[in-house]
This record gives sequence, structure tokens and C-alpha cells, in this order.
Amino acid sequence: MTGAGVSAESGIPTYRGEGGFWRKYDPDRYASYDYFLQDPSYYWRFFLEIRHPLLEKSRPNQAHLCLARLEADGRLVSVITQNIDGLHQAAGSKTVRELHGSARLARCMSCKTEYTIDEVLPAESAEIPPRCEGCGGVVRPGVVLFGESLPPDVLDRAIAEAQASDLLITIGSSLTVYPAAAIPEIARAGGARLIVVNVDPTPVDLVADVVFHARAGAILPQILARI
Repeated sequence: MTGAGVSAESGIPTYRGEGGFWRKYDPDRYASYDYFLQDPSYYWRFFLEIRHPLLEKSRPNQAHLCLARLEADGRLVSVITQNIDGLHQAAGSKTVRELHGSARLARCMSCKTEYTIDEVLPAESAEIPPRCEGCGGVVRPGVVLFGESLPPDVLDRAIAEAQASDLLITIGSSLTVYPAAAIPEIARAGGARLIVVNVDPTPVDLVADVVFHARAGAILPQILARI
């Protein structure tokens, strides 16, 4: 299970940490579903000016690559991620449970037509908010905003895999945002061992079998080498 700390090593700032997005931008506006309904242009301007360039420049780091290698070797069942940047897939991971959706996708709020982000925001001159080519409806981002539930099919699969796991590694997550933060608790209740990799302490450290307060890109290659 991965969080924003993994993406941070690819140059994408975290939300809560030093230099995070929430230190500069009001999450009650750009990350709120209710506010999006009032003024969808606010989110899209933020995304076009800040998020989109970062996603375009970011590349998978050693943590992403190690997890993809573990999956390819048949040792990793899936990646459950709180991240929305698609870097796990770019690294080669095939089974990725995106709890908070994907910033690389979008869909029409009226007819539900799905788009890639490049189809609706191809350039800085793109229409804000973007409109559906078919029905003219407002296009929304493919991410989960505040006030929305996590996609139930993705969450159900993640919970089932956590319950069935014999080992869960949480990487780069503060483990404070629910329901995602419940995944380690569910895995441990099912008998799994638990490894925590995070620069800062987490609420799960006290019950974990192994804890690394370090960058994921430094620890995961060492784990992979030992395996």
C-alpha cells in the first residue's frame, strides 16, 4: 500500500508535508466536490497550472520500479495506492487499486463519457472547465474529491486482498486518512505481518513487525536485493 511519500520521490509534493499542496492552496476549494459543483473552473485552473505540468515531468522512481519487479516475479499480488499520478502503471505494475482515482483520467458529469486528461486539457489554452464533446456537459477529474466516497469496487478488492495477505508493506503513507488507513488494520486482523516504510512515524508503527523511518527509494531496493 503506497501513499504520497512515494510520489514525492518523483518530484510530486505531498499534501500535508513541508512544501505540500495544502500549504499553498485551499483544499476546501480545489479538493471539494461541493465547491467543484459551484465553480468547476477553480479546480481545473489549479490542475492546469500546477498538477498537470508536474505529472508530465514526473517519472517512476526506485520504489515504483521495485514494486513492479516484485509483481513480475510473482511475489506481489497487488499495489493498493492512495496516489493519483499513475506512476505505478508507468513503472510496469499491472494490478493497481487506485483508491482515490486517477489524475490522468476524466469523465463527463452528464453522460459519463470517459477521457484521458490529454484529451480534455491538451494545452494551456484549453477550455476551462472542459466540456464533453458529445453532450456538452462539464467534465470532472477522475479523482475522488472531498465529500465523495471511494469507488466501492476498488475499495472492496483492496479490502479482500488485505484480508487474504500474509504480508502488507505500507510505503510513504501517513496512515491517518480513512478509510484507506484501515487497510493495515484489516490486514493485521487477518493474520498478516506488517512492514511500515515512511520518513515520519505513523499510528501503525507500534503494531508493525518492522518499521523503517526512511525513504522508500532507499529501503525497497535493499529489500528486493535480499529477496
